[in-house]
Amino acid sequence: MEDFLPIVEKKLRDRFPQDIVSAEMMRDFPVITVKKDKIIDVVKFLYDDPELQFRFLTDLCGIHFPDNAGQELGVIYHLHNMQKNRRLRLRIFFGTNEATVPTLTTVFSGANWMERETYDFYGITFKGHPNLKRILNVDDMVGFPLRKEFPLEDPNREDKDDTMFGR
Repeated sequence: MEDFLPIVEKKLRDRFPQDIVSAEMMRDFPVITVKKDKIIDVVKFLYDDPELQFRFLTDLCGIHFPDNAGQELGVIYHLHNMQKNRRLRLRIFFGTNEATVPTLTTVFSGANWMERETYDFYGITFKGHPNLKRILNVDDMVGFPLRKEFPLEDPNREDKDDTMFGR
């Protein structure tokens, strides 16, 4: 798999010279970071290219890194070339105030529910989505539960003794 990344990176950098942020192997997995506004063009290119043929969207999910100022939120796309059994991870990052990305349902209809789940848990809006609404949480919920905006423990609890845990 490691010899595959340079091929994909070269093709993408030739086609999108200013839009590829990075390309690296992470735990034996090829990962390419793309500028947010070009993600659909990159995915369409990977889909249509006769050599690459990434025609299956395995997964799409959100991520939140609250300490990464200006790029706290992101979306990860896992693509698969079934014929050659090659996998690729694409990433985009953006600030919490810029949490709107184009929908991938124009390329993969299966992205519909994945985008709805990502919206539901991270608050990332997918522009052009045919039915973007909450899918697992209640409709009137205010927050987004997978964002790391809340303390892990309730600081107001009086019924626990932290000395038992070395704190």
